Amino acid sequence: MTLTLFGYLAFIVAMLVSIMIHEWGHFSTARKFGMKATDFFVGFGTTLWSTKRGETEYGIKAIPAGGFVKIVGMTDLEEIDPEDEPRAFYKQPARRRAVVLAAGSFMHFVIAAVILVLTPMLLGASSEQTTTVSTVSACAPDKVDGACSQPTVASPAGAAGLQPGDVIVAVGGSAVATWDEAQAAIRAAGAGPTDITYSRDGVESTVSVDLVAGQRVSPDDPNTSVTVGVLGMSPQSVAVRVGPVGAVKYAASTYGQILSGTATALVTIPAKIPPLWDSVVNDAPRDTAGLVGVVGAADVSSQILGSDSDPWALRIAGFLLIIAGLNIFIGIFNLLPILPLDGGHLAVLGYEQARSKIARWRGQPDPGRVDMNKLLPVAYVFLFVLISLSLLLLVADIVNPIDLGL
Repeated sequence: MTLTLFGYLAFIVAMLVSIMIHEWGHFSTARKFGMKATDFFVGFGTTLWSTKRGETEYGIKAIPAGGFVKIVGMTDLEEIDPEDEPRAFYKQPARRRAVVLAAGSFMHFVIAAVILVLTPMLLGASSEQTTTVSTVSACAPDKVDGACSQPTVASPAGAAGLQPGDVIVAVGGSAVATWDEAQAAIRAAGAGPTDITYSRDGVESTVSVDLVAGQRVSPDDPNTSVTVGVLGMSPQSVAVRVGPVGAVKYAASTYGQILSGTATALVTIPAKIPPLWDSVVNDAPRDTAGLVGVVGAADVSSQILGSDSDPWALRIAGFLLIIAGLNIFIGIFNLLPILPLDGGHLAVLGYEQARSKIARWRGQPDPGRVDMNKLLPVAYVFLFVLISLSLLLLVADIVNPIDLGL
């Protein structure tokens, strides 16, 4: 329960930080270009705390669902104090407006890149099994799937007195340095007595273990099974860190995979809505590769952090990978050419510039800015669809959450 709550809180904090960095991208570029930013807030709703520094009010609001920056004159629909008009957003050159609009998504891409480079260096990108005992099976797991034909019969490791934390140093009199070597020696020994030398609290001991025969997947052919010796224990895993060069390679590869996956996810959203509806109405199993909302992503994060199948470092790395992926998704989604997304405003800006150039070529007067009132219905339709899908995801994530089986 504690780990689950920690996972949810970690997810909320990580996403709030990401969103605020997004807003800082808009804020910092607007300020750099001399635009006036009057508000920089975390959350929405009632103001819990605020302070004013210079011309900007910074603060925290009651609903921690994001944040916002208010730049004077984001559209020409709002009333502006005449003295602020020269600094209004819509009065600035097109290139500066484009930079400010794109800065939020750009920061999401930067966040993801930083996470993907630092994670394998500081926490590890993969795991490596060691010769240290993690768990001792309660029974003799003799089947391919690790199940026991006789659940009441103690495993050879348990019967011999091996304990979590013991380090296996030799099998059958031959020293082993890695888990692969130890596992190969145990399997090759087959059923029957075999000497296992282990170290406990720095003291080495040797015990004769009566290995049992079990079925395991053949290392040469994954479609067949072979009979091998079984000890009945699981090894501890440790995170494997990489250097700067390896981290950059990992980041580049992972970044490409996430970009490709995000593009596919966006294109296939319509096709994934019916299965999502079915999971709510008919309690159909959730697709782990299907759509997931904020609550679902938080739940998946808590499952990863709460799992005991990997070392803490790799669980945190897995959690950070989710945060990196979400940042890339948000960055790309926010650039879609649909109002009221930043990409919609960029599309309008691009259309205005193209229309102005065509008018100049034809020797006609500049048609000026697009009438945003005419575009509001499109924005309302998009918001209706987005809110409807968000509500469906919320219900699905609550009544039929995704289970990673960790």
